[in-house]
Amino acid sequence: MPRQVFLYDPPDRFVAGTVGLPGRRTFFLQASAGARVTSVSLEKTQVAALAERMDELLDEVVRRTGGNAPVPAVASAEAADTAPLDVPVEEEFRVGTMALAWDGEEQRMIVEAQALVELEAESEEDLAEAEERLLQDEENGPPMLRVRLSGAQARAFAKRALDVVNAGRPPCPLCSLPLDPEGHVCPRQNGYRRQA
Repeated sequence: MPRQVFLYDPPDRFVAGTVGLPGRRTFFLQASAGARVTSVSLEKTQVAALAERMDELLDEVVRRTGGNAPVPAVASAEAADTAPLDVPVEEEFRVGTMALAWDGEEQRMIVEAQALVELEAESEEDLAEAEERLLQDEENGPPMLRVRLSGAQARAFAKRALDVVNAGRPPCPLCSLPLDPEGHVCPRQNGYRRQA
């Protein structure tokens, strides 16, 4: 079956967002252009890693070009997108692997999020080979979301994504583990329940 690629070049909007209450949130990447909207779910750690790596890559682009690339040093207030995800949020697929690249000719950040695929292998070496083949198969691989962003769009995405990740449950002042609305069993309190 041919690979389904959801391409946004460029998107009108590309954001990370959540559905649900803190502690039970589902994280999404959402791209839109006109009336077309694509939402893919992923883990909180994947959102954080994507945002951090995107900022690092943009910083490297600025450093290597001596500041001549169209990449702002920080996300501008005008580019901030604080609106909720477009509804209804309909998951196209769950993200397994992600990739980032900077296209120097087009001056664009390329974000690829590929669907999670269960691979069977007899050894770690076989698994690594299967993963590599899957990533290289442009025609028959799993569904993929591919988004091409300007430097300003990429900075704005990274800032919002980190804000979304950090907007979860507040940490316990004693052990730094997340507090549930019902409280949590704090290891520093010898297992006694601490209220939020």
